[in-house]
Amino acid sequence: MHHLNLPNGLSMPVLGLGTWRMGEASGSRAAEITAVRSAIDMGYRLIDTAEMYGEGGAETIVGLALAEALCAGAVKREELLVVSKVYPHNASRRGTVSACERSRKRLGLDRIDVYLLHWRGSHPLAETVEAMESLVQAGHIGSWGVSNFDVDDMQELSAVITRLSASACATNQVYFSLSERGPEFSLLPWMRERAMPLMAYSPIDQGSLAGDDTLAQIGRERSLTAAQVALAWVVSRPGVVAIPKASSVRHLQENLAAGSVSFSDDELRRIDKRFAPPKKKTPLSMI
Repeated sequence: MHHLNLPNGLSMPVLGLGTWRMGEASGSRAAEITAVRSAIDMGYRLIDTAEMYGEGGAETIVGLALAEALCAGAVKREELLVVSKVYPHNASRRGTVSACERSRKRLGLDRIDVYLLHWRGSHPLAETVEAMESLVQAGHIGSWGVSNFDVDDMQELSAVITRLSASACATNQVYFSLSERGPEFSLLPWMRERAMPLMAYSPIDQGSLAGDDTLAQIGRERSLTAAQVALAWVVSRPGVVAIPKASSVRHLQENLAAGSVSFSDDELRRIDKRFAPPKKKTPLSMI
């Protein structure tokens, strides 16, 4: 598994586990805990969640799975990188700190490795950055970042960081996939120049790319599924980390295997023909 370094030197695997839609139904709780635990046992070391997912339910699922894995000795805490996010309406100076405390309690962790602002809201960025910095100083988070920020947002954030003499933004998590290649035009190059990884959520378009004929053909030639080809393309982009959600053992295994796939020039041309690279700036997509 390849890794990328965050601006603070922390190493992040290029492939992790997303947990969106987990923790929403009590009847799925046991199966979801098992899925996260299975992912850890397979070697997943990056787990992404948020207080929004199931209104804290996903964090609880992750926390229970982590507790099981750590107790069993299946993994060491320092080997894991746990990411969570604060709701925009909670992202005031005091609200961010309180939200982080609730998330840490649900996760059963003293420290969240990377804590993100889920998207921009009404609270000034300076307040959120000040709160994030206080959490780093207290040891409650390892580093902080943002999600769903476009280039203009990142530029404004950079000005705030400079004015406050704050630590660097660790990452920006956005919707990025073969059918949503917009970030490639300006956002991804901007982040690469600053050695800031882009975290791609919904990298397989919530499964819809699994039925694409071009990807399926390339997959058949490589004994891969279309979904694996789509995911492998995302993680093969320099400076990009992908966090697909998976609940079954088969999909977890397939996603993990996609992290080590590389493409020939011909395969990349075929993919570009089917999913054209952006030729101009487009609004950042969100789901």
